[in-house]
Amino acid sequence: MATRETTATGVLGWIDQRLPVVDAWNKHLGQYYAPKNFNFWYFFGSLALLVLVNQILTGIWLTMSYEPSAEGAFASVEYIMRDVEFGWVIRYMHSTGASAFFVVVYLHMLRGLMYGSYQKPRELIWLFGMAIYLALMAEAFMGYLLPWGQMSYWGAQVIVSLFGAIPVVGADLAQWIRGDYLISGITLNRFFALHVIALPLVIAGLVFLHILALHEVGSNNPDGIDIKLNKDENGVPKDGIPFHPYYTVKDIVGVAVFLFVFCLILFFFPEMGGYFLEYANFEPANPLKTPEHIAPVWYFTPFYAILRAITFPMFGLDAKFWGVVFMGAAIAMLFVLPWLDRSPVRSMRYKGWYSRIALILFCIAFVVLGVLGVLPSTPGRTALAQACTAIYFAYFILMPWYTRMEKCKPVPERVTG
Repeated sequence: MATRETTATGVLGWIDQRLPVVDAWNKHLGQYYAPKNFNFWYFFGSLALLVLVNQILTGIWLTMSYEPSAEGAFASVEYIMRDVEFGWVIRYMHSTGASAFFVVVYLHMLRGLMYGSYQKPRELIWLFGMAIYLALMAEAFMGYLLPWGQMSYWGAQVIVSLFGAIPVVGADLAQWIRGDYLISGITLNRFFALHVIALPLVIAGLVFLHILALHEVGSNNPDGIDIKLNKDENGVPKDGIPFHPYYTVKDIVGVAVFLFVFCLILFFFPEMGGYFLEYANFEPANPLKTPEHIAPVWYFTPFYAILRAITFPMFGLDAKFWGVVFMGAAIAMLFVLPWLDRSPVRSMRYKGWYSRIALILFCIAFVVLGVLGVLPSTPGRTALAQACTAIYFAYFILMPWYTRMEKCKPVPERVTG
């Protein structure tokens, strides 16, 4: 039987004849040509991968001392924090890493919105990215229950009960998710299984597909120009440079800055004033004692604020049902974004003022919704949340109109740096 030809020698050559290690390295790193004008915003993709590795490794370590039962979960977390050697560091790395993950992912998504990284031919990259985001939300929600503290218990109770708002099947669906009539030990056990096995496998697979799709069509850049369309006589993009060593070295700078900020929070502000770890979660779960104010973790609060903003019934269905519908629609809108943008250009550098103003208003509305989702509801805050919800949906619903009508700047043939 013939073996593959390879330029590698020794052990690597023996492996490469049986597994295309060198080809994979060249295709995805050594000879993968990325645009030479990447800027600050392009750090966040590699940082997301770094945080994913952190979450997996610290999660494995935590499961070694964690007990997934209603009777022992809270005590096992306290045991990790107090008695396991460096357990408190590992636990805080995991909890801080969860918030860091969403910070990095939100900034990564913002970069995609600014530079049109969802437009043709990168629609599939965006869809895989949004699937990762959805899986991350599920992963974070499942993990939120595991400490079995007060906010873990009651936050899960509120979120799962939302499924009960679905007509006809809602009550049965909520009971099926819980595995019981209330949040109980069986709920904790199944959430633990999903959190440590099923969802990490899904996320890892989606990340692999996301990177594979990216390297198939090539990376976008701040100018929104396809560098593959302008090659030299050797077939090398004139505006491209090999990802390794140029961007692998450059990413080290971003990693160093990120780790500095991450360690600063980890060692000095791990609870981040109650936003990363709520103070109520340092009390064991008590089904007979409801916290004064129940709110999800900060990275869910924009969608929670949209849920609470719907206070009026429509078409014979109550407000709770429509709140769930609008919350789901807010996430679903992100999936159809590639087909809503009708602009002839990708990057915000060359789009018109309509797109720029719309994106600024969208970002402000999203941040305000995030803040409102943390705070107790009042009539004034509800009105503000309703206004921000309208802006959020207007950004997507009106996009086919304002991206087609606005006047764009001419796009240069070569990247501008």
